[in-house]
Amino acid sequence: MRQYSPDLTPPWKKPRSVPEVPADPGLVVEEPGTGFCGAVIRCEAGTVTLEDRFGKHRVFPLEPRGFLLEGRTVTLVRPTAAAPVRPGRTASGSVAVPGARARVARAGRIYVEGRHDAELVERVWGDDLRVEGVVVEYLEGVDDLPAVVDAFAPGPDARLGVLVDHLVPGSKESRIAEAVTSEHALVLGHPYIDVWEAVKPASVGIPSWPRVPHGQDWKTGVCRALGWPENTGAAWQHVLSRVHSYKDLEPALLGRVEELIDFVTAPPE
Repeated sequence: MRQYSPDLTPPWKKPRSVPEVPADPGLVVEEPGTGFCGAVIRCEAGTVTLEDRFGKHRVFPLEPRGFLLEGRTVTLVRPTAAAPVRPGRTASGSVAVPGARARVARAGRIYVEGRHDAELVERVWGDDLRVEGVVVEYLEGVDDLPAVVDAFAPGPDARLGVLVDHLVPGSKESRIAEAVTSEHALVLGHPYIDVWEAVKPASVGIPSWPRVPHGQDWKTGVCRALGWPENTGAAWQHVLSRVHSYKDLEPALLGRVEELIDFVTAPPE
């Protein structure tokens, strides 16, 4: 007698098999239904938790064919044993490019107000900026920003991004920013009086950044309120040393720097 397979589904109707990938910590995947992309930070029975580059967490079920890995459909499975966090992400949360050399500097630039701003941007986005060939320079204030932009003469192949401290409605900084009208220059800012405040208090080991009376030097006032020696240079180095990645910074700064990088590196239209 002839024997027949119990599965009578034609071969072309059978779903193609996809690889099973352990949901190891640090693995970057995308959930196609929502478009959420992030790194695995936790895998429990039936679920996986992802964290995106802005620190947002989402929990998804471990369903067959449920994720994309480098554009390919995969089935995430619970790791059989705890695995170490994979390297391969820069301090900004971007996927690192192993062995990448610094690109020749673009004509475009990102300007920040002062040395502390530049050091903080370098700390978190330095690897990304070198790959993209973006140079960060500091202005020592923005009072003369419109003249500085005119002198730079931004154009389609030389865009200029500017990061401004305390850019809030009605402030002096907002009026200066509004005076910059070039379509090839983008002025963005964060709401903090000084970039120190953009570092999360918990990362520095303090409950909150103190309120400094109007008219008093903000950095000096912070040192006094926290009982630190009134050496603002040393205080800043302490703050900077507690920044290890984007997770140590407030979203209000993260988003603005990312926007400036995208603006400066966008291809000419």
